Amino acid sequence: MSKVFVTGPDGVLGSNIVRELLSRNYEVKVLVFHAHVPVTLKGLPIEIVHGDISNEEQLVKLSEGCDYFINVAANTNMWPSRGEIYFKINVNGAENAIEATLQNKMKRLVHVGSASSFGYGTMAEPGNETTPYRSAKYKVDYIESKKFGQEKVIAAVKEKGLNAVVVCPTFMIGPYDSKPSSGALIIAIAQGKLPGFTSGGKNWVYVKDVSTGVCNALTMGRVGETYILGGENITYVDAVKRIAAALGQKKIPKFIVPDFILKFIGFLGTLSGSITGKAPKLTYNIARIACDGHYFSPKKAIDELKLPQTPIEVGAKEAQEWFIENKYL
Repeated sequence: MSKVFVTGPDGVLGSNIVRELLSRNYEVKVLVFHAHVPVTLKGLPIEIVHGDISNEEQLVKLSEGCDYFINVAANTNMWPSRGEIYFKINVNGAENAIEATLQNKMKRLVHVGSASSFGYGTMAEPGNETTPYRSAKYKVDYIESKKFGQEKVIAAVKEKGLNAVVVCPTFMIGPYDSKPSSGALIIAIAQGKLPGFTSGGKNWVYVKDVSTGVCNALTMGRVGETYILGGENITYVDAVKRIAAALGQKKIPKFIVPDFILKFIGFLGTLSGSITGKAPKLTYNIARIACDGHYFSPKKAIDELKLPQTPIEVGAKEAQEWFIENKYL
């Protein structure tokens, strides 16, 4: 039985990956940063070790005896927009995952990047793995650091003979979102508290489809290639309407907030956060992102990683059920 080492196992994606691996009869060893068992992993037949992905020596030692490495760990915060911590986790962590894979002679590293590392496109012509990067304008270190970490993995394939595949999810929704991250939108829709629509859109994907694609990448996919793990390209207006219908919520926003107003509110949020040190609900950077259409094509992953395509309503409903069960709703 092959053994897989997973970092970042307690987030919405990591928690689903662990379950998918178990369903495939892999042995699973996970690295958890905090010295406790996360709620999303309780009761699972896995080996849990505690450590820091930014510590190379520790990571190499903890991952000894594993056949595969799935690197999910990342700092995904959007506030503050700038900070060294993003590069410590998302770039140095990727470098340490590379070294652990090489030193322990593992069969493959599957590194989880981000679709934002590629250029987004339009509904008619969505971005793909060859589209030039466009998100530098947002000045967000999470996005920048994920791109750099991904580039470190590709460079190691060419320079060190690393066997690796990079998988890049779009906007994921589904169960086990304990933070919550994307689930914050599901909660707001379920409670009827979303104040208004934004004019942009994005590629939405069911998190279990992503976990399937990630686990398929252990044995599928070409070495050194990147794959966008995405689903449907949908505007925020249409996505919210569909999610609300799936959740049984009839109270939805009645208008689209004009871009200039949204950006002004975001500016005030950034100003407030800078003064108080508290994370604002909306920043200027996030407002700018919300006004654009971040559309991507998952065709390459569908063809080469057998990525499923499940309607977003399924992920939204499962997220709602998990939130209710865990008293978020």
